[in-house]
Amino acid sequence: MKIPEPGDDYRTAAPSQVRHPAQQGVTYRPAPNPDDAPLDITRRSPDDLYDPEVMYSPTINALIERLLGYMPGASEELVRRAYAVAYSAHLGQKRQSGEDYINHPVAVAYILLEMQADAGALAGALLHDVVEDTPVTLDQIETLFGSEIAHIVDGVTKLSVLDMKDKEEAQAGSYRKMFIAMADDPRVVLIKLADRLHNMRTLQAKEAAKQQRIARETLDIYAPLAHRLGIWKIKSELEDLSFKILNPQKYREIAFQLMLRREVRERIVQRVIARLKQTLAEENIEGGITGRPKHIYSIYRKMERKGVSLDQIYDKLAVRVIVSTVDECYRVLGIVHSIWTPMMSEFDDYIAVPKESMYRSLHTTVIVPGDIPCEVQISHPRNARSR
Repeated sequence: MKIPEPGDDYRTAAPSQVRHPAQQGVTYRPAPNPDDAPLDITRRSPDDLYDPEVMYSPTINALIERLLGYMPGASEELVRRAYAVAYSAHLGQKRQSGEDYINHPVAVAYILLEMQADAGALAGALLHDVVEDTPVTLDQIETLFGSEIAHIVDGVTKLSVLDMKDKEEAQAGSYRKMFIAMADDPRVVLIKLADRLHNMRTLQAKEAAKQQRIARETLDIYAPLAHRLGIWKIKSELEDLSFKILNPQKYREIAFQLMLRREVRERIVQRVIARLKQTLAEENIEGGITGRPKHIYSIYRKMERKGVSLDQIYDKLAVRVIVSTVDECYRVLGIVHSIWTPMMSEFDDYIAVPKESMYRSLHTTVIVPGDIPCEVQISHPRNARSR
């Protein structure tokens, strides 16, 4: 029986591990630069630099297909040229697994696809290591792609070379510099988070001490940043990947218990969603309703905070309702409490009393059929992002 990995969906009968092949490698190291002088790719002929076999390879074709699926008017040509330049710049460089270096920026781009990033973000992701790890210069990137893409690449490069002396300085400095970068272009921070996520997914090649250091940094800096930006999927996976390294025994214990019960939880959540959808339609309330599996680290944090066992955590089942207004949030709360019996000790009004991150939502836990507790979170789009 396989223990679930971070990023798996604990609600389904089989873990969802649909990832691009480039995401399956391990941490990389750049090959040494044989030349002291920068590689002036701007002097190469277009036929050489933009090799059709590279620009229309299966790797980039699959990425372009995903991009155009949600953004039909996106600049396909920009992304293809960025891939060709990144491929050429990283040619000959290998990761510690022995695979080609280019796999890492491709994997970062695929993570951004999940967030429906635009063509500029994908181009920046493909090029994000070029200035730092190859002889190509920022001026050359600007010549080839313009100031917008050069600014993104420069922002990611500057965030990558921050030299922090201790954890407190790292946290304060990283937050400050990342938010300054985000004020100029939020794509810089998105690429950096995706970069860190792929590095965490492929951390196994590092020695144990480095794994511990990187996992702690991720838990202290990058996961909270994703949290503040409302990027839940990245936040949750960063936390679970870090937790798996920092406390592997507790991670396995919780993951195993969740795996044993996931099929039952999935059926219950789907019944709760169906009942809520029907009732909200009868009340003429439009809203999105989704099942939201609790990830392992959040369950562990709640166990530690409350000093209880896993069996005493009442909101392993969770449903999220997004409606249009604050008034509708409270209307839905009344509907939920009229359908199922609430556990009043498990009610929080973060609309009236927001969290420090300014997250505003209603949290209630109700008893659904089978005497099973289920958390229901109710919010509206503007406030649902700040958790």
